[in-house]
Amino acid sequence: MILYPAIFNLLILLRYALMRRGRVRDKVYWVVLALLVVFSAFRFEVGCDWTGYLNQWQIQQTSTFVNALTLREPTWWALMHGLQSLGLSYPWINVASTLPFFIGVHVLARRQPDPLGFLILLFPILIINMPMSALRQGVAIGLLCIAFSSFIDKRLFWFVAWTALASTFHNSAIIFLLLAPLVGGQFSFGRLILAAVLAIPGGFVLLTGASAELAVTRYVGTGVDAAGAAARAGLLLITGVAYFLLVRGKWRRSFPQDDTLVSVGALMMVGLILIVPVSAVIGDRLGYYLIPIQAMIFARLPYLQMSGSRAFFAAAPYVLLVLVLIIWTQESSHFKQCFTPYQSWLFGVPANVRYLY
Repeated sequence: MILYPAIFNLLILLRYALMRRGRVRDKVYWVVLALLVVFSAFRFEVGCDWTGYLNQWQIQQTSTFVNALTLREPTWWALMHGLQSLGLSYPWINVASTLPFFIGVHVLARRQPDPLGFLILLFPILIINMPMSALRQGVAIGLLCIAFSSFIDKRLFWFVAWTALASTFHNSAIIFLLLAPLVGGQFSFGRLILAAVLAIPGGFVLLTGASAELAVTRYVGTGVDAAGAAARAGLLLITGVAYFLLVRGKWRRSFPQDDTLVSVGALMMVGLILIVPVSAVIGDRLGYYLIPIQAMIFARLPYLQMSGSRAFFAAAPYVLLVLVLIIWTQESSHFKQCFTPYQSWLFGVPANVRYLY
């Protein structure tokens, strides 16, 4: 159980040691990125959804590629079919889903003044929960990170295309298509209201579609909960409120190119407080998509002219996430059941595990 906090603390110490060595830090970023890919991709029987995805893998083994394309989230099923056609065993789906997650994270990280800090800040919640457990949404988040990059570049077509592709892995990503009217302009609440009005027809289609209906049936008023959802939503709420009260004016001056994306993201973080009481699962799933934007805010605090101690604001996110990770790993029976002990199939697996052969 101490493995995950130990990794996070070592990464923080590494970032601190390289605080004034930007060129070295950028090179170390690639090493850390590669190690996190290996750590996530080659885990063995680690993650809450390991058995669930094994069941899906076995279902697809008796199905066809054409049938895969008729299912909800067809690209996910087609990916499994492709791996099976190559004669690969079940754990390779973890590798195949981890790669697009980290590719997307890298696309967004390279736009940051501190790519290493951005990557480290994703570890304690997003990396552990997504590519190490919730594979489909992990892929969707990676693709949505690329969509966010297109949003910043004001490339409407590519924002829509990447978001639509993400929804074929996890249909919850489709809600971000409602941000399309905001691509290409400066953020203001007046423009946000106009975009909301323009998005009403699309929002009606999304919210009355089969996927939304299924989500409501499964997660609203059913007693189904998401472990830790309130804590994660609370952290996003604090981030969103702090951004508008303390950061936004300074952000707009220092990073005007992505002011719209981050401001809309922060507003959505605050808005989760309305969703989580209705359905913790739906609110939690939407919240995971906002964590890369949260990490952008956290990682850039040292580059803003903050009133008071800049060192305090730079260190606060790391300290807060250390506390969250320690409490989660030590107190959560859900974490202990899903993520410990950590094992990797790179170092050999029991001979009686049939799905590896």
